Amino acid sequence: MNKQELIEKYKKLEGVWNAEGAELARQIFLQDLEQLDKPQPVKVKKFVADFIAEQKKLGHTLSYSIDASMSDIVAEWYWDNSELFALAWIFGYEVEEEKRYTVVTKATKQPLYYNAMDKKLFFSMGGLATKFTRKQLKEADLGWVFDCPGIEIEEVEYDTNA
Repeated sequence: MNKQELIEKYKKLEGVWNAEGAELARQIFLQDLEQLDKPQPVKVKKFVADFIAEQKKLGHTLSYSIDASMSDIVAEWYWDNSELFALAWIFGYEVEEEKRYTVVTKATKQPLYYNAMDKKLFFSMGGLATKFTRKQLKEADLGWVFDCPGIEIEEVEYDTNA
C-alpha cells in the first residue's frame, strides 16, 4: 500500500467511528500523512538560483545543465554541493539571503552609512546605519573592517520590505 492509498482509506472513514475524539484524530492523522515525504525547497545562493532558472527557461535538462557552460563561480559551488544542486533542480529552491552587517567605530560608536543620493559612505553622527553585505563592503574597499580591532561588526537581520 502506498501513501496515497492510505490517505484514501482514511478519508473514507469519515463519520464511521463514534468514539469521542476519533474524528479529530482521523483528521490529524490525514494531515500528517499528507506531509509525509513532502519535499521541501532547499536554500541556494542567488547566482545558483539564477543559473537554474536560466537553464530551465532554455528548456535544458539537469544533466545537460551540469555540462553546460557554467560560470567558474557556479561550477566551483556545484562541485562542493552537487546533491544540493540536484535537489534544488528537482524539488525547487529558495534564495539564501546574504548575511548583513552594521559597521560601527568602537571609540565613537558612529555607524557606517551609505547615502544613496550622492553615493557616498560616511560614519554617521545621527545614528543612521546601513546594513551591508560582505560583498558590498569589499566592493567599497572596506573588506578590512572585518579584521580591524577598532571596528565593531554586528550581523543583523535584513528586512527586504523596509
